[in-house]
Amino acid sequence: MRKEIYTSIRIFVIISILTGIIYPILITFIGQIIFPFQANGSIIKKENKIIGSLLIGQNFTDSIYFHSRPSAIKYNPVPSGASNLGLSNKILKEQVITRKEEFLKYNLFNDSINVPSEMLFASGSGVDPHISNDAAKLQIIRILNSRKINLNNVKILSNIVDSLTEYPQFGILGNQVVNVFALNLKLDEMVRNGKL
Repeated sequence: MRKEIYTSIRIFVIISILTGIIYPILITFIGQIIFPFQANGSIIKKENKIIGSLLIGQNFTDSIYFHSRPSAIKYNPVPSGASNLGLSNKILKEQVITRKEEFLKYNLFNDSINVPSEMLFASGSGVDPHISNDAAKLQIIRILNSRKINLNNVKILSNIVDSLTEYPQFGILGNQVVNVFALNLKLDEMVRNGKL
């Protein structure tokens, strides 16, 4: 009996050291060497001040920017989560109708435009930084109008959306999406440099 207890304790200590100390240190070291930007949270700084992360969605409300998908938690990453409202829930139905009306009105469209689902439903995390390529392109005219940029620049802005579009991993996992924060950073850069 003592032998089994002693063996069990030894295995517990060895596994604890391997999985609780050595493995995390090794993975942290590899991450810092090979993927330092991603391992440190994909943080974006401007003038040595953190302005956001490419992993966490932000609430862009100004008409001069691309807007993110709705968030049930107001883009707060601490309580990350969804509303858990089912498709038959009256509150969710009202939210979807309101979001659709707001999207169409805000982007100067009539009811015939098909609004992408991610602009109507909040993500499971509440901080998803991505929208579809289509959802981004539907916002281009509004952005150009708000920034008082000639509408002949639609193609340039459309190309920016395409250049920042992320394709499904291995060609099959996920959807074609664009990071809204990265898109807005590029938009500001293009305007600042007089390219739009």
